Amino acid sequence: MSKFKSKKDNALPAVNTASLPDIVFMLLFFFMVVTVMREDELKILNRLPLADQVEKLEKKNPISYIYAGKPAPGYAKRYGTEARVQLNDKFAEISDIQAFINAERAALREEALIPYMTVSLKVDRDSNMGIVGDIKQELRKANALKINYTVGTGSALEN
Repeated sequence: MSKFKSKKDNALPAVNTASLPDIVFMLLFFFMVVTVMREDELKILNRLPLADQVEKLEKKNPISYIYAGKPAPGYAKRYGTEARVQLNDKFAEISDIQAFINAERAALREEALIPYMTVSLKVDRDSNMGIVGDIKQELRKANALKINYTVGTGSALEN
């Protein structure tokens, strides 16, 4: 007859961590792929008007953004409450748009893309059309004739 020995050490076995680096790198790769970096810091209020018919740009040609609207509450004391133009990360005057477009064209890597450059206007829905007209006049002077009006999407218009 054999004797059964009782275990004196009832400790849990060690956790296998061999797959842990794979999981960490998979999560890291996932977040690197899905993260979108914001290019410009908005210094204006930018509540886009809603649209019921939206057409997506087919090709990802070079796009330059021009923002227009009233300064955000943090900038209202410094810049007032009238509608302003923002080019990249700074406030600008309407007359600076031509220089901005020329600088954007010069920054393009391929000269063949210059005719395909699109200017996207992101104008606050409460801005008056006078500032939009002035922006369009400056874009005509700069020969930037491909203009996209960026709007918010939605099925119902707000009052």
